[in-house]
Amino acid sequence: MKRIFILLNLLILGFLCFAQTGKITGSVKDGSQKTVESATITLHRSKDSAVAKVVLANKDGLYGFENIPDGRYFVSISAIGHTKGYSETFEVNPNNPSITLKTIELIPQLKQLSGVMVISRKPLIEQKIDRTIINVEASVTNVGSSALEVLEKSPGVTVDKDGNISLKGKQGVLVMLDGRPAYLSGSALSDYLKSLPASAIDQIEIMTQPSAKYDAAGNSGIINIKSKKNKQVGFNGSLTANYQQGIYWKSNNSLNLNYRTGKVNVFANFNMNKGNGFQQLDILRRFKDPATKNITAIFEQETNMRNRDLFSTSKTGADYFLNKNTTIGIVATGFTKPAKFSSQSTSFLKNNQSVIDSIVTAQSNINGNWKNGGINFNFRHQFDSTGKEISADVDYLSYRSNDQQNFTDTTYNPDWTLRHQDLLRSKLPSTINIYSAKVDYVQTLGKDVKMETGLKVSHVQTNNEANYFNVFTTGDEVDYSKTNNFYYKEDVNAAYVNLNKQYKKIGVQLGLRYEYTSYSGNQLGNAVRKDSSFTKAYGSLFPTLFVSYQANKDNQFAVSYGRRIDRPDYQDLNPFLFFLDQYTYQAGNPYLQPQFTNNFEITHTYKGFLTTSFNYSHTLNYMNETFEQAKELNGDKSYATVVRKGNIGEKNTGGISISAQVLVAKWWTAILYSNYNFSKFSGRLNGNGELINVDAANLLFNVNNQFRFSKGWTAELSGFYRTKGVEGQIIIQPMGMASVGISKQILKDKGTLKLNVRDLFYTNFPVGDINFENTMAHFENKRDSRVANFSFTYRFGKPIKGAQQKRKVGSAQDEQNRVQVGN
Repeated sequence: MKRIFILLNLLILGFLCFAQTGKITGSVKDGSQKTVESATITLHRSKDSAVAKVVLANKDGLYGFENIPDGRYFVSISAIGHTKGYSETFEVNPNNPSITLKTIELIPQLKQLSGVMVISRKPLIEQKIDRTIINVEASVTNVGSSALEVLEKSPGVTVDKDGNISLKGKQGVLVMLDGRPAYLSGSALSDYLKSLPASAIDQIEIMTQPSAKYDAAGNSGIINIKSKKNKQVGFNGSLTANYQQGIYWKSNNSLNLNYRTGKVNVFANFNMNKGNGFQQLDILRRFKDPATKNITAIFEQETNMRNRDLFSTSKTGADYFLNKNTTIGIVATGFTKPAKFSSQSTSFLKNNQSVIDSIVTAQSNINGNWKNGGINFNFRHQFDSTGKEISADVDYLSYRSNDQQNFTDTTYNPDWTLRHQDLLRSKLPSTINIYSAKVDYVQTLGKDVKMETGLKVSHVQTNNEANYFNVFTTGDEVDYSKTNNFYYKEDVNAAYVNLNKQYKKIGVQLGLRYEYTSYSGNQLGNAVRKDSSFTKAYGSLFPTLFVSYQANKDNQFAVSYGRRIDRPDYQDLNPFLFFLDQYTYQAGNPYLQPQFTNNFEITHTYKGFLTTSFNYSHTLNYMNETFEQAKELNGDKSYATVVRKGNIGEKNTGGISISAQVLVAKWWTAILYSNYNFSKFSGRLNGNGELINVDAANLLFNVNNQFRFSKGWTAELSGFYRTKGVEGQIIIQPMGMASVGISKQILKDKGTLKLNVRDLFYTNFPVGDINFENTMAHFENKRDSRVANFSFTYRFGKPIKGAQQKRKVGSAQDEQNRVQVGN
């Protein structure tokens, strides 16, 4: 009993000692009421300013001290790019053991010494716990680049032979512009990103595991391209002029203007890109006997293509601040792209002994104009300082194109004597209208649970015509075997809820999104072909989970899960054949099913510079480009190839990525990224076609060396290398690229001169093999990728003054990325 009594007394004494220690909590924000991440919080004793304890603020600017002995204290806060902040003196005692300090605001630091303005420079890559941020202007070799070329060398991003974007080895990326979808997909998205100059881009955000707030589209995540928008008070802007020289000359130029005063902010961005390039595509096909597998015929084709276009974009808008809590805005966007495209190919058809049977030449000329116009209305109201707010967006976008094409196919005997000639003419008008609206609401539940919820509706209408005419000396005749008119409608309704809570060192985010999709398509037919139609409707739940753990100041862990969907592009559902040349056709697939993917990821960040992540994904109804032999009228296989999207059973992908920013010297920073990815494809094409059972590993290396010298000189040496990989039925051989550039600040740092050369050794072009049915094909596709760029940028305007409000733009999260304009 005596021992028990002593033990109880010791426990009570320990409890009393613990109860007499205090707890201190608080938060830190910058002058514009934004949270300051990773601020250093120091607790000082009041009597001698001695340091009692040091902690770091979390991503929401919150901090806390526990087990603090009785006494008088004050807190100091420091963060890079801000002046130091201090709290009032306070006392911890038994009557006041728990103290919540007032929010401390840090003022952004802007110093001027002897006429020289000292400002912080953005790093090329910022690694956040939920996303990777690329600051485009921080790279010298981005000068003169297109948005697609900037993406191509971004960590974890790869671009295939057709411009399709993959993230960490997985296709199905949702590309957004300023928080709104690009409303384009496939070749149309690729063309747009090729035409968008890097000089018009501020940042690129890469999110492999978006929350439920975002559309569920995008198997591998979201890439958000944020355009430049000046936030400075007064009249400000920048002008960039760029000249490029490859095999052919090119140019892209941009003008950004902003006027901000009182309650009004008006902005305008204009870009003009002169495209002038070429492609050389070489294809070798070998046809096998289905029974003996012996070679029966050989097909060699060489195609030379030229493209010339003038791509002009504009973005104008205004924000009106009704009061400090309410903002309304309007944004108008548009582009026009008159373009000329020509191709000339020569094909040699040979027997199994490589003896020429016939020669076919094909010439194609396309004149077209691609136009777009869109308008966005937005509203935002913040109820109070707790973060309670509501925002809404309404969007309307319209696309118009009207391509006119002329084809000439000529067949010769082996001695080049004329056998026969076919002339074909086509008109391909296309119209796409998109309507979208959404509302989002944010509120704090209790003391520390952040809730986000919202609704979204969207409606899409597309009308694509393909009018083909055989040209004869007696006049034109409609080619009913190729002519068609495809009409498509789609509605997507969605609702979501997202909860976020911080438990000391553990952060938890849980979300659920529901989307209901209904669509219908109608191939209207013609005098020969019957019409056909299809309809489909389905609803799906998309849960998301994100858990982060701050083990200590050096180590942070995160685990995430999300379910995603990729819907077929509108044009990919069109069942009719499109004529590319005599031996190549493109077709839609009305039976194409959406693919669903479950994504898992574990991430570790060490000291903010080294990030390692492990990922795994499982995809059902995997969609990819497929290849098959066309059939003659009697059902026999022909030498022509039909290319169409198809479902390839399932796909399993696992990988590991490592990224690091290493300060090699004061003047040299190396940014390193590597990604190992293993993919396995299994199943049958469209459920009952060719058996697919392949797997392959792929390794990607990306390095960027940034050099900073005195007197405003900077330089860069960067590049990437990707080992052999598999894309469905296609095997892509290793490829890579090296780039080098220099930069100089002039005109008292208001001007910048930059010179760079991309693809220095001319190695960035795809070479690959495709084996399908009775065909073995090998291809090589070169383009005008080695380019020297020279640019001049001039910035004008006043320095930033005061806190700036941030606006939100855009209601859609998926539809625009699935548009294919024209053919």
